[in-house]
Amino acid sequence: AGGCLHLAMEFVNFEGLRLDGRRPKETRRMRCVMTVLPAADGSATFEAGNTKVLAAAYGPREAPLRSDALHDRCVVKVEFSQAAFSSDQRRRRGKGDRRSLELGRVITRALETCIMTELMPRSQIDINVVVLQSDGGVRAAAMNACVLALADAGVPLRDTMASCSAGYLDGTCILDINHLEESGGGPEIHVASLVNLDKIVLVQSDHKCAIDVFEPTHALALEGCKVVALVMREAMLRRTKDLAATRAAERL
Repeated sequence: AGGCLHLAMEFVNFEGLRLDGRRPKETRRMRCVMTVLPAADGSATFEAGNTKVLAAAYGPREAPLRSDALHDRCVVKVEFSQAAFSSDQRRRRGKGDRRSLELGRVITRALETCIMTELMPRSQIDINVVVLQSDGGVRAAAMNACVLALADAGVPLRDTMASCSAGYLDGTCILDINHLEESGGGPEIHVASLVNLDKIVLVQSDHKCAIDVFEPTHALALEGCKVVALVMREAMLRRTKDLAATRAAERL
């Protein structure tokens, strides 16, 4: 029955609007908040529409296990989990769930490209990621929350890494897809990019698709990364200004 529903559903109407009222190339409303967990070295939440992810960074610090330490760079460890109340799906995705483990590995590989790990040999950075609300685009939101948490912790980054997704439904490329659009069965492209350096860090596709679909959908996701990066940089700038104001007040 669910499949029939999606076949009959119109994801982009004749006016060019999606089910949530957005235009095809429009992102959801985004909100970033840094320093949300005082006990962590750095922390942040990233929201896109009804999706909300929390990330907490600890380190860089000496690797707890000497066998884990690398002499030429920092080790990055990401633990990804989804809160039981994050969605209306009955199955809970804890940190031991296969998909959670895979997403943790994907995020780790992307962050290793973004972090200047060579400046911190024999050390370790641990990042805990928890999905608080899940309505599509979780992978991208998790990566964005991690970058903000790392910036909050003062970890040296090569650039602002931003992530966004795009899909293809009803013959139209659509940016920043929500859960309903993800369940439509069309191709999805997930991209992470070092925006200033113009370097693509990650490209993942959840479905096979023709090259004439992949190329414009991938290009749209890449444009979405630029929009996301602007929002993230604004949050970082606000945090820097707040720190400067606090330090100035302490001197008085």
